[in-house]
Amino acid sequence: MRVMAQMAMVMNLDKCIGCHTCSVTCKQAWTNRTGTEYVWFNNVETRPGLGYPRTYEDQEQWQGGWVRKPNGRLALKAGGRLKKLLTIFSNPKLPSIRDYYEPWTYDYDTLISSPRTDTFPVARPKSLLTGEDMNVEWSANWDDDLGGSQEHAARDVMLRGIEDKVRLEFEQTFMFYLPRICEHCLNPSCAASCPSGAIYKRAEDGIVLVDQDRCRGWRMCVSGCPYKKVYFNHKTGKAEKCTLCYPRVEVGIPTVCSETCVGRLRYIGLVLYDADRVLEAASVEDEHELLSAQRACFLDPDDPAVQREAERAGIPGDWVEAARRSPVWRLINTYQVALPLHPEYRTMPMVWYIPPLSPVVDVIKETGHDAEDRGNLFAAIEALRIPVEYLANLFTAGDVEPVNDVLRKLAAMRSYMRDVNLGRDTDESIPASVGMTGEQIYEMFRLLAIAKYDERYVIPAAHAEQAHALEELATDCPVSDYGGGQQDFLGEGSGFPTPVAVENFRMLQDRQTSEELAGGGSTKGRVNLLNWDGKGSPDGLFPPKDGEA
Repeated sequence: MRVMAQMAMVMNLDKCIGCHTCSVTCKQAWTNRTGTEYVWFNNVETRPGLGYPRTYEDQEQWQGGWVRKPNGRLALKAGGRLKKLLTIFSNPKLPSIRDYYEPWTYDYDTLISSPRTDTFPVARPKSLLTGEDMNVEWSANWDDDLGGSQEHAARDVMLRGIEDKVRLEFEQTFMFYLPRICEHCLNPSCAASCPSGAIYKRAEDGIVLVDQDRCRGWRMCVSGCPYKKVYFNHKTGKAEKCTLCYPRVEVGIPTVCSETCVGRLRYIGLVLYDADRVLEAASVEDEHELLSAQRACFLDPDDPAVQREAERAGIPGDWVEAARRSPVWRLINTYQVALPLHPEYRTMPMVWYIPPLSPVVDVIKETGHDAEDRGNLFAAIEALRIPVEYLANLFTAGDVEPVNDVLRKLAAMRSYMRDVNLGRDTDESIPASVGMTGEQIYEMFRLLAIAKYDERYVIPAAHAEQAHALEELATDCPVSDYGGGQQDFLGEGSGFPTPVAVENFRMLQDRQTSEELAGGGSTKGRVNLLNWDGKGSPDGLFPPKDGEA
């Protein structure tokens, strides 16, 4: 047993409202730069839909992830070293800008400086790549809320084989939101695809990063990632990807997308796993066994034997304690209500999802029956508007039983907690019917519904003795334009590159206190709410009163 630690995330899809706040804040923090106009490290998709980039889940076309060979060994679906060498200068399996979208802005100057006319001026969309006028035809959120669209949803790759069970008519369809970031897999195919070895998985916390100094822009990683969460910066010629906000995680605070999530649907925590069992788990023959095989890789942090091995492996004691309190561990292994996204890719993803149940309740309410009654809820799962087969195609390689088990647990929690909230005697047969106790149901309810900040995010800070190993240096930062590395004669960074966390802080401070806007012009007369402490009324927040200048 070789114990290693991994930062992981769980998202409760029952609580996602599709507001895209996570996408916008991530964009502002990480990809608000030239060369990354089309890049969204975090995006929120409407399902069914084509996703971003379009049809990224069609691995017959994009050749991402791993496949199991007849001899039981894993191989990259896009081919091994020889094939990569032969196609290294012309990679045929890359999404084009049309598969993502051509980013654009608007000719706002026309609106601002247009002379008085009889017609209202129009701001034409202009390409951020060419600067020319363009017609907007697609974007990262183009099929947003278009779950019933015959044009988009009908071409969802996950609908193959279950077309007869899906109704796309306007009043009979279904939709839900699926936020996506890099999966930070235990068995990342992007890292295995990189000819220059630029993509690596940190041994300390499992975060997958790109070494900008080693990246040569071959873009094999883009092809190798089945989730298409590695992007190419056309300005720097380097690959970039979600970093799990590692400068924040290292100091014990959650990722930007989690911090700003309106629905509070994200959970971040540490899990311990046996690194010696990863390859075996990813290589199981039956795709339906991949879920249980990955769960078996995770180690119980309460087990004294695991704690001893973790200590022997150099994992700090407070990290083991964080693993014991981890919400991710409880949702994945204790309650078993979280499922991985596309385990059939055999990358062992570490961003898991709780499937949505809300439409079941809505359907029952429409019939006039008690929507929280256990009998009604359990029966409705069989006739769920969101076909269980569709959820199974997303989360369990097509196996409907694990999805049914999760939905039944969520339904049991609703029924059981209704009695608790109404002050009635609880029916212990409800949790027993899904293999849980009343106490476990209550604790799961607390975690999913009313968990506080420090319960949703259990993130141990990095230790000083790990600083060098973590390589938190600006020269190694996965985000290319962040610079750094200057040699200071005196001061905190004397003779050494500036740490990324410090560099990020300085950039944020400069941006927030600058008198000039990023695109030119003065900030006078504007209020920066990021600098407001919430006390009093800052100048410029409200228009002046009568008699005031």
